[in-house]
Amino acid sequence: MQVRDLMSEDPVVCSPEDRVRDVAGLMAKHDCGEIPVLDVGGKPIGVLTDRDIVCRVIARSRAIDTAVREVMSSPAVTVTPDTMIDACCRIMEINQVRRLPVVDDDGCCCGMLAQADIALHASDEMAADVVRDVSRPSAAASRVEKR
Repeated sequence: MQVRDLMSEDPVVCSPEDRVRDVAGLMAKHDCGEIPVLDVGGKPIGVLTDRDIVCRVIARSRAIDTAVREVMSSPAVTVTPDTMIDACCRIMEINQVRRLPVVDDDGCCCGMLAQADIALHASDEMAADVVRDVSRPSAAASRVEKR
């Protein structure tokens, strides 16, 4: 099974100049927890997650009109539509991410793959492995974030 078999096409995206308030509104409207941040050519340069908003904006009393570029997670960890799902699971586990932007041959964002997509459509064993390993505390999680 490949990413193309499970991914959501045409994801909601934003630019680094967009305001956190507006992107949070897109998350609520489209019921998603991560939005790829694209450069002018449509290539992912980062992602804005609901966790980024909580930890880097709200918890630090930053203005909700802060530019996305100031609080996004970067660089974006991406996969292609041809990536095999087991390889994708390893990428999620290594990077401890629950969602991955999918890029085409030109590096432009063409979809999203979420841990939930794997849980709903892959084998029970694969789904359990990725949920467990992505959820494991990492060295990065134990450090105080300096952003």
